Parts: sequence; C-alpha cells; structure tokens
Amino acid sequence: MARRIPSLNALRAFEAAGRQGRMTLAADELNVTHSAISRQIRHLEAILGVPLFEGPKNNLRLTEAGTSLLIGLGSAFDQIDASVRLVADTEEGALDISCPGTFSMRWLIPRLYRFQAEHPKIEVRLTASSRPVDFDRDGFDVAIWVGDPPWPKGTEVVPLFPEQTGLVLAQSLPQTAEDGFDGVPQLHTRTRPRAWEDWLHRSGRTVWNGPRVDHEHFYFMLEAARAGLGICVAPWPYVIDDIHAGRLKAPFGFTDSGHHYVALRRARRNRKASLFCSWLQEEADSFSAAYPAEQ
Repeated sequence: MARRIPSLNALRAFEAAGRQGRMTLAADELNVTHSAISRQIRHLEAILGVPLFEGPKNNLRLTEAGTSLLIGLGSAFDQIDASVRLVADTEEGALDISCPGTFSMRWLIPRLYRFQAEHPKIEVRLTASSRPVDFDRDGFDVAIWVGDPPWPKGTEVVPLFPEQTGLVLAQSLPQTAEDGFDGVPQLHTRTRPRAWEDWLHRSGRTVWNGPRVDHEHFYFMLEAARAGLGICVAPWPYVIDDIHAGRLKAPFGFTDSGHHYVALRRARRNRKASLFCSWLQEEADSFSAAYPAEQ
C-alpha cells in the first residue's frame, strides 16, 4: 500500500514552527517568508482535517493534534538526517565523535583548533562516552577508545598510542617517606576502579597506608590531585600539561598499562571521517615524539 504523506515542505514548515514556537523564527530557519510558512501550515491542516495551532496570531499554541504530530515529526526528521549523513560522502557538514570525556578535555580539545583551521566546513560534534559504540545503532562517525583488542567487527582501527600510567600528586604535597606516601589519601575514580591495582601490579610498587577517596568522574579525581588532596594513578596524556607546568609530579615515572588509544570508524569509507582520523593519527605521532612518557 502506498504511503499517504503530505508535502515534505508543509511538514518541514510545521515542524520548524512548532519547535521554534513562532512562525517568524521558522521562516528565518528555513530561509522563506512568514507568509510561506503560514500558507504551508494551512495547507497541511486542510489535508489532515484538524487544526494544528490555536489562539491569537501573536500567541499561537499547539493543539493536541499538533503536539502529537510535532513529536512524531521530530523523531522522523532526526532519523532522516542520520540516514542522509550515513551515506553522504562530502568534506563538509557534521562529524559526530564519541570520546571519553577526560580525554576530550585534556588532550583532544586543546588540539582540535588545528583540525578546524584546516577543515573549517567540517563541524566536529563531540559526545563524552566511554562505553562501546555500535555504529549502526548510535550514528557516530568515529569513536575514540582506550582498551584492548579484539575491536568491534565492521570497524577500521586507527592506532594512536599505547597508554602509560603513573602515580601523580601536586608539587606542593610533600613525600612522607623516601618511596612512599603513608597517610596520604589515595584518590580513586568509579569510572576506572582497577587503575590502582593495575599500576601496582605492573610497576612492582607496594601499596601505602592512606584513606581511600572515591570520585565519580576521572576529571574530578585529577582536579583533587592538582589541589593537593591526595595521590592518584593517571594516564600520561591526561597530566602532561600539569607536569610540564609544575603543578603535578610523577615521582616513579610511567608504566605501560597494557591498553591502547585507538580511533574506530566505519569500514565504509567516509571523507570527513578519513580526514579526521588522518589528522588524529598525525597529532598522536607528533605528541608521542615530542612528549615521551617519563620512565
């Protein structure tokens, strides 16, 4: 059975007006006149046989039917947008990136201006996430991960650098023993609960007596360490700027964690994703050469 769908222009005009709350704003968004928006909505109401707006012209409100239609159209247009971007292969438009939040803040964002300068027509949209990405379900173009293989099927893997972690603390925090920090709070994060255990195992160090303090996010833990509230285990890329600026110190250097930073993208070629991943790999290579983790 053929679908009975009103004019797409009429649906777009109504969706924009309903979402914006005013026809003048919808007209600006769609680059048409106010009368064109009004005409399309009247045409849509005639086809559907129900009013979509009510009230005076200067204070229109959605009717019950209009509210229901707006909800459905919002989801439908989002799906259309995602489907179009999935098959589009241009060097402009949105590029959706999934990336751990602290990595975005501490490493990616401070360097992202260089990519934007080279490709000003690509809009990089970052989403903070450390969970596995399903490219078919989530709609991301690229996902930056820290972990181990095997990587998800149907993805192309772009290696960035191995992860190295170390014990870090504020320069102002005195070391209470030659090789230890008895009594100093141990800072942990719920997003990476095994960080201390893994580092102690790989470094061969022993644990010191000190109260345990848990933080909900990695970034909170790093800020607590910078403030001299305790010691924590952190990856080299997250603390490089603080160490070079003298805000943090790493008395025992850094040790390979066994994990790797990688960028994952759909196996199907996409020009925007290819440009971003090529730039990302160059940045990672330059970073590794310029700032090798101290052993």
